[in-house]
Amino acid sequence: MLVFGKYRLFQGRLFIDGSIVKAHQHSSGAAHENPAAIGKSVAGNTTKIYMAVDAGGLPIQFSITGGEVHDCKEAPEFVAKLPLADYMIADKGYDSELLRIQIRDQGAVPVIPRKQNSIIGTEDMDWCLYKYRHLVENVFARLKHFRAIATRYDKLKRNFEGAIALACAFIWLPM
Repeated sequence: MLVFGKYRLFQGRLFIDGSIVKAHQHSSGAAHENPAAIGKSVAGNTTKIYMAVDAGGLPIQFSITGGEVHDCKEAPEFVAKLPLADYMIADKGYDSELLRIQIRDQGAVPVIPRKQNSIIGTEDMDWCLYKYRHLVENVFARLKHFRAIATRYDKLKRNFEGAIALACAFIWLPM
């Protein structure tokens, strides 16, 4: 887990999402007791990257799990480690009432659309703010320009985290 500074977020908005990365066939099967964070799914060996991005489109923090882990399973742990924000924006994969309560307890307003089968509905949803969620998708697009991240070649979780941290540092550099 990496935090790029403990600061008050630019405009107080935090965008979170997850993206799956295919793991190369030789990346699994490490003869180590260290965690690998590679999961089996329909697509084969995969890893999931959870990313938090500020309103300026810069990565703040990330987490890595196996590819089969659902967003709602990792979200409570991930959200607990994030810096303070006024708004926390996520997609439908994070639609959980427990997560909404946790976000409110941290002093932020959850901007998460509800799933289609929800009884509550989305009348209280700020759709204008939700449109800016593309910032986190843009970070994933930029991360996947790095070959070592687009296809995971590392056997150990710590090595893959190091590659992601280095790529995030490049994103932070001014253009």
